[in-house]
Amino acid sequence: MLLEDEQHVIKWLSQYGALPKTQILQMLYNKPRSTAEKIIRNLKRNMQITDVGGGYYLGLDGLCKPDQRMILAVWVLLKFINVVDPMAHYPATYPAQLFFLKENTGYEIVVLYEGEQHLSKLLHPQDDDTKYIFVLPNIQMASQLVLPAAPCLFATVEFNGEEIPEILFYRGGDEEWTTSVRLPER
Repeated sequence: MLLEDEQHVIKWLSQYGALPKTQILQMLYNKPRSTAEKIIRNLKRNMQITDVGGGYYLGLDGLCKPDQRMILAVWVLLKFINVVDPMAHYPATYPAQLFFLKENTGYEIVVLYEGEQHLSKLLHPQDDDTKYIFVLPNIQMASQLVLPAAPCLFATVEFNGEEIPEILFYRGGDEEWTTSVRLPER
């Protein structure tokens, strides 16, 4: 029988595919790093998960291919992870990558690459409590989107040569974008 945290890791990897080990460690934010690493070691020893890509990624099997869009979406999710139940996030319907619940509000994370601005037209909120977070390669791309009839937030993921990226959140419009978005403290 797997421990609850081990079950969470298996669920995340089954939903999202191979993820960087760093992300799994951060998803286990409520555990000391040594405990989170022990959880991963135990799962590997019991052959529940395995190294992918030379050990940078973890997956359910060695043939898992990391989905870079999903990985970017998970980086954004990690900014909210301490206020999101471990079982309250999962893959979303295309073109969104990830859905999570925070305080009875549903958030969809949509990762768009350059030239994919037209995909924002496919988003149709299911209810009044849905919000969108668009992850873009640059904030200037936001002005080219046809936005859904729901509150929208924009984010960029900047690695700057580091393993853990800086996530910048923006709101505003036209030429004026601000990063004054308040996020939960970790």
